[in-house]
Amino acid sequence: MLFVWPFFFPSTCPALEAGELLVVANRNAQGSIGLARYYMDKRGVPEENLLKIFVTDEETCSRADYDQLIARRVREKLAEYSLAKRPRCVVIVKGVPLRIRALPLKKAEQAQIDGLNGERKDLKSQLVGLSDPSEKKQVSDALSAVEKKIRSFESLQNTGASVDSELMLVQAEQYPLAMWVPNPFFLGFQNEKRTTAKEDAIMVSRLDAPTAQIVQRMIDDAVAAEQNGLAGTAYFDARYADPGDKPVSGYGLYDKSIRLAAERIREKEIMPVVLEGTGKLFQPGECPRAALYCGWYSLARYVDAFEWMPGAIGYHIASSECRTLRQGDSQVWCKRMLEEGVAVTIGPVDEPYVQAFPLPEVFFRVLTEGMLTVAESYLLSVPYLSWKMVLLGDPLYRPFKGR
Repeated sequence: MLFVWPFFFPSTCPALEAGELLVVANRNAQGSIGLARYYMDKRGVPEENLLKIFVTDEETCSRADYDQLIARRVREKLAEYSLAKRPRCVVIVKGVPLRIRALPLKKAEQAQIDGLNGERKDLKSQLVGLSDPSEKKQVSDALSAVEKKIRSFESLQNTGASVDSELMLVQAEQYPLAMWVPNPFFLGFQNEKRTTAKEDAIMVSRLDAPTAQIVQRMIDDAVAAEQNGLAGTAYFDARYADPGDKPVSGYGLYDKSIRLAAERIREKEIMPVVLEGTGKLFQPGECPRAALYCGWYSLARYVDAFEWMPGAIGYHIASSECRTLRQGDSQVWCKRMLEEGVAVTIGPVDEPYVQAFPLPEVFFRVLTEGMLTVAESYLLSVPYLSWKMVLLGDPLYRPFKGR
């Protein structure tokens, strides 16, 4: 897919700029507007590009609140600009909800799922008393078919999303809420028929963390690292043996993509690279001067292996690692990496399925080219919108712009 990259953007393509940001803060959340102004002052974002909304300050909001109190306000604000001057990126500030609650099931839908669950329970009970192999196989096959129907039904009713990913389609007139919508900017989809126009998609990044002080530090570190250059070591943590030229998919595809990202940075001599390819995680103390990180898998259990450099970018591939940024005892990776010192991270608010994660080789390739920002690198590497992913950090951050 990266053969597309040199032709996708001309070499003179301008990176995202401060005047192209729409900053969204919550009047109902203490400190939200203050953080927005802090960021705008640091980056020179025009005052008229601040949108103050009033919505719950909880991490989760209803679909109705998202539609009326967030999306509608953003849509109206974007409509105030001429097409040529319309912001290309929305920056969500701490205090705005993180997740949208799934729509409740309708009565007919609930009856259908109750019926399927009843069938599953009956078939499991039948299996317990069977000894004849042919009868057991018949009931087992029936149970598998019912469980497949349940999974399919649950997928079709999966309308929960991150506020950020949903907002990336705020300009679209209509699209399905269940599951995801293919991202028209994802490099891997450029040769496929698009179901969503590029004009409908907008970049979204979030300045959020467990505390306001951490958000300020994220902003300051990004600005400083951009000016001085991001120094340190890149750490990549693969799980499986290198498949070589064998075709891969699913988990294997993402593991290979982590290896390709490491290979790219090593070949271009961008910074020293350490690749852990044995299946074990990096352990405490094993990652000094960490500037870049991508790896997996320790579900909701952060491993304190890293000495994060100012401006560091950490990306851990695991389910629900951005489910909360506030819960004090939570060990999810996004929250803990921000607490420990990263300036940028990526993660899902719920189960996204592996194929929905940004592809590491694309994200790090585009980012280290130096032409485009963190937000643009994310836009080109995330496969789906209206789904679960969140980009946390300054969207204007270009740690390799001197290259």
